[in-house]
Amino acid sequence: MDILGLIQSNLLTPIVLFFIFGIIAARIKSDLKIPDAISEFLPIYLLAAIGLHGGIEMRNTGFETMLVPMLVAIGLSLLFTLNHYQILRHLGKFNLFDSYALASTYGAVGAVTFSVGLSFLKTQGVTSEGFLAAILAVLEPVAFILAIFLTNMAVSKQMKTKKESIGDIVESELSMGLSETKTNLKQVLHESITGKAIVILLGSIFIGYLIGEEGFSSISIVFDELFTGAIVIFLIEMGIIAGQRLEDIKKVGVFLIAFSIIMPTFNGIIGVLVATVMGLSLGGSVMFGLLLASASFIAAPAVLRHAIPQAKPSLYITSALGITFPYNIIVLLPIMYLISSIVHNEGSIDLFNYISKGWI
Repeated sequence: MDILGLIQSNLLTPIVLFFIFGIIAARIKSDLKIPDAISEFLPIYLLAAIGLHGGIEMRNTGFETMLVPMLVAIGLSLLFTLNHYQILRHLGKFNLFDSYALASTYGAVGAVTFSVGLSFLKTQGVTSEGFLAAILAVLEPVAFILAIFLTNMAVSKQMKTKKESIGDIVESELSMGLSETKTNLKQVLHESITGKAIVILLGSIFIGYLIGEEGFSSISIVFDELFTGAIVIFLIEMGIIAGQRLEDIKKVGVFLIAFSIIMPTFNGIIGVLVATVMGLSLGGSVMFGLLLASASFIAAPAVLRHAIPQAKPSLYITSALGITFPYNIIVLLPIMYLISSIVHNEGSIDLFNYISKGWI
């Protein structure tokens, strides 16, 4: 199957179609709305399902199996976050706060995107290493912590420079502002680690590890067979929110639109290739790449509104949810799957054939 055919096939899956349906509903100004109780329940359910499978896989394979992939993922996440900042600050000419907020948003991971990736692989008849769910939990706060730390350092340096230039008259005011800025790191650490997404994910991983496959069998009808249906309902809401933000895309500018597509593609492909070198399976390499390609649009607003209040939420929310998320689930997932198939030497795929046709 060629890349265009794979994307077309992905477009016709229930998950993508319901996401597009949500966008259309928003654009025609329908009063369609997912009830708040369900909206709050579905992310918890999806994370619990992912965590349970991840814990079972960790029990089957052993912690040492996931140690190297986890350390590599953390290193790449930090490296990509720093790279994002340099591009946004120096090429995009964004201010300090917006640059770090956007950099951390694209250095973090998207649990919803991860859920869609699992369903995509299921439609292809491919599985992935379950311990990637544990890596998802670890990566969530890493980029935010780095960005907040560097923001604090930069602000501290600016304040010190100002204090030296204008004397001791405003020393007390600057000290007070610096103190308030430093508390942000403590806040982001607390919110990142104790936030409901991380708590439910880590708790489910632990429970899955304890109960194993035998214990999971009694609840598999809820956390296995209903998984795709839950994603479909959740994607309707994501489509509605994305549809409501389509007008905001014009406001973020051409540079950020390009960044929101190019950087996830670069990060994702690097992730697929690195995962293959580490020995992950075809599906595992796709999911590892997706971890690095996704952007956080649920955890990011919750953390950044306190940690970097000077940053504009319209930039990091609109770019992550309105541009990157649809691009990732519709276009980038099939591309990463194709690349992973090629590098894993799937017999029916001829790399040189694709290159000669200009599809890669």
